[in-house]
Amino acid sequence: MAAYRNTPGFQRVLHAVKHVCFSKQRCGVIICRYSTVYDPNEKVSLIIRVIKTCKKMGIKTVAVHSDVDSSAVHVKVADEAVCVGPAPTSKSYLNMDAIMNAIKQTGAQAVHPGYGFLSENKEFAKRLAAEGVTFIGPDTHAIQAMGDKIESKLIAKAAKVNTIPGFDGVVKDAEEAVKIAGEIGYPVMIKASAGGGGKGMRIAWNDEETREGFRFSSQEALSSFGDDRLLIEKFIDNPRHIEIQVLADKHGDALWLNERECSIQRRNQKVVEEAPSTFLDPDTRRAMGEQAVSLANAVKYSSAGTVEFLVDSKKNFYFLEMNTRLQVEHPITECITGLDLVQQMIRIAKGYKLQHKQSDIPINGWAVESRVYAEDPYKSFGLPSIGRLSQYQEPLDLPNVRVDSGIQEGSDISIYYDPMISKLVTYGKTREEALKKMEDALDNYVIRGVTHNIPLLREIIVHPRFVSGDISTKFLPEVYPDGFKGHMLTAGERRELLATAAALYVAAQLRSQKFLGDLRVSVVPAESRQWELCVELDKGVHMLGVSRSGNNYTVEIDGEKVEVSGEWNLASALLPITINGKHRTLQCLLRTAAGEISLQYLGTSFKLRVLSNLAASLSKHMPEKVPEDTSSILRSPMPGSVVAVSVKPGDNVAEGQEICVIEAMKMQNSMTAAKTAKVKSVHCKAGDTVGEGDLLVELE
Repeated sequence: MAAYRNTPGFQRVLHAVKHVCFSKQRCGVIICRYSTVYDPNEKVSLIIRVIKTCKKMGIKTVAVHSDVDSSAVHVKVADEAVCVGPAPTSKSYLNMDAIMNAIKQTGAQAVHPGYGFLSENKEFAKRLAAEGVTFIGPDTHAIQAMGDKIESKLIAKAAKVNTIPGFDGVVKDAEEAVKIAGEIGYPVMIKASAGGGGKGMRIAWNDEETREGFRFSSQEALSSFGDDRLLIEKFIDNPRHIEIQVLADKHGDALWLNERECSIQRRNQKVVEEAPSTFLDPDTRRAMGEQAVSLANAVKYSSAGTVEFLVDSKKNFYFLEMNTRLQVEHPITECITGLDLVQQMIRIAKGYKLQHKQSDIPINGWAVESRVYAEDPYKSFGLPSIGRLSQYQEPLDLPNVRVDSGIQEGSDISIYYDPMISKLVTYGKTREEALKKMEDALDNYVIRGVTHNIPLLREIIVHPRFVSGDISTKFLPEVYPDGFKGHMLTAGERRELLATAAALYVAAQLRSQKFLGDLRVSVVPAESRQWELCVELDKGVHMLGVSRSGNNYTVEIDGEKVEVSGEWNLASALLPITINGKHRTLQCLLRTAAGEISLQYLGTSFKLRVLSNLAASLSKHMPEKVPEDTSSILRSPMPGSVVAVSVKPGDNVAEGQEICVIEAMKMQNSMTAAKTAKVKSVHCKAGDTVGEGDLLVELE
C-alpha cells in the first residue's frame, strides 16, 4: 500500500450523494468493512468504506442523509452529518440545493459522490466547480460523454473501440422502436440512454415485446434518472459480461487494472462477480485493457472508472458502456491488485500523478463477490423484501473475508431504496480457495427479519457449471428454467439433515429438563439415552432411532447410521456441528414446542417437524389448512407502489393479460392474470403503497 502520509490538501470531504455501493443507495459514502491487503491474521474492522480511507489520509468527513437514514451506520461513523430531506430520493439525495447548502454549512472542500445518482450527474459537478468545491471523480465533459449511451457509443467508435451494432439515435416512440428493431433484427436490447445498474433495460424478441419494453424502459428511466430517452442495440445472445477497471490522472496517464467477470445476473443486475475471469487469456485481457484506456484517453478521463464489455464465445468483445464512478464490485479489483481505489480517486482529484505504471499492476490470487440482497430468490430470482434486521451477524471471524455494508442489527430495509444488504467478498490464492471461503462465509452469515438471497448465492458458487467457469449472462435461466427452488437434497444430504434435526430436538428436550445445570425435580427418573422419533420433511415421514453419549448422537435412518456431534449451544444463531466426520455450519431459524424446526442447511431453509412416536400417531387427527386458490386472486409479490391499474370490475381479462404495474426499488413489474375470467373487484389504485401479499384484484 502507498503511504497515507502524502495527504492531499483536503481537510474536510462531504460524502454528499446517496450511493449505490451495494445498490442500497444509502447516502453519499461507500459503506463497508474494509481491507485492501488480506493478511490471514488481520481482523477487518467495521467502518464505512470511503470514511475509513479519508481518516487514514487525515481528512475529516461529513455524511448527508435523509430523515429515515438518521440512525444509519454512516451517519454515526462520519465526523459530521447533515440531513438533506425526507426519504424520497428526489427530495433528499437528488436534491442538489440541499446538498449544496450542506457543503456551505460544513465548509467541505471536496465531495465524494459514492456509487450512483448524482455521482454521474454533470450538472452537480458543474455546481460544485462553480463554488470551488472539488468533485472526487472525472470532469463534467467525461461524465456527460460517457453518461449518455448514445454519445458514448459514437465516441467509442471514433476511438476504435469495438461496439455493438444498433441504432445510435434516440428512439421517439414505441412504433419507431418496432421499426428499428425489425431493421436490426431480433433479439434487441432496449435501454435507457442515461441508465445503468439494469434500470430501464429490456430484451425484446418480437414486436409485442418491443412495444412493452419501450413503455417499461422509458418509465423506469424517467423514475430512476429523470431522463426517458432510449436506444436500441442488437442483443448479443448468451455473452459474458466482463468489465475493465481503469484509473487515469489529470496529466494524461491511464492504467487498466485487469478485469472483473460479472456474467451472473438477474434482470440485467449483477449477482456474483469475480476477478480475474476464467475466460480471458493474456492477449484478450491486454486488448480489452488497451481499448478501455483508449476510450478513457478519448474523453480525457481522470479518476477511477469502469469500461464494460460483452464478450462472445469466440472472445470477440463489444463496448457496452462506461461507468464514470466507482463500481459496486470494486473490492475484488482491490483484492487482486492491492490498490485502494478510493485513495487513488482522492489523490487524482487533488491533481497528483498516478503512482504506478502498467507493468506494476499484478494479478495476485482470486477474489469473489456475492451481492447479498433483502430479496426472495424464489420469486423471479429475487423480488424485494422489507423489514427490520432483528438479528444480524457478519462472518468476519473467518480469514480473508470482507463485508462492505452500511447496516447493523436493528436497521430497517425500506421500500425507498435498493434492497442490497452488503457485498460479501472472499479472497484466496486460487479460485478454488476463494470459492470455498465464500461457501463458508455464506453459511456463517446470520440475517434475520428479512428474506434474503443467500440460498441462491450459495447454490450458484457450488454449481458444477459455475465451478468449471462455463457461465454467461443467461446462467440463471438456463440452470433454473423453472425458477429457483432451493437446494435439491441428495440421499446422503437428506439423512444428514434428518439426523441433525433429531439430535437438535433431543438436545432441546434434555436442556428443558435441567435448571441451572441440575434436574428440575429430584424424583425425575434417570436421563434416557435412547429415543424413537418421527421426523417429517417435504411431506415424507421418517422413523428414526437416536442414541446419545455426551454431545455425540448416533441416528439410525432407514438402516443407515449417521454420527452427529457438536456443542449444541441452542442460544447461538450458528450451529457448528460434525456429521460423519465432516464439519458443517447450520442455522436454526425456528424451533417451537410443537416440534417444528427450520434449519438453514447448505444455504437453503428446510422446514421439518420432529415428534415422539406417540405425538406422531395423534397428529393425523389434526385438520389441515386448505391452501388458497391463487388463480382467482392477485396478490402483490413484493412491497412497492402501484404505478397503474389496467382493469376495472366487470372487465374480461385473458390469461397473461396485464392487470396492474407495481414499482419496487425503482424497478417496474407487470402483474398479469393467472386465467381467463371476469374481474370481480379491484382493491388498489395508482399511487397506493402495497405490502407483500396484499390483495390487488379478485377474479370470478
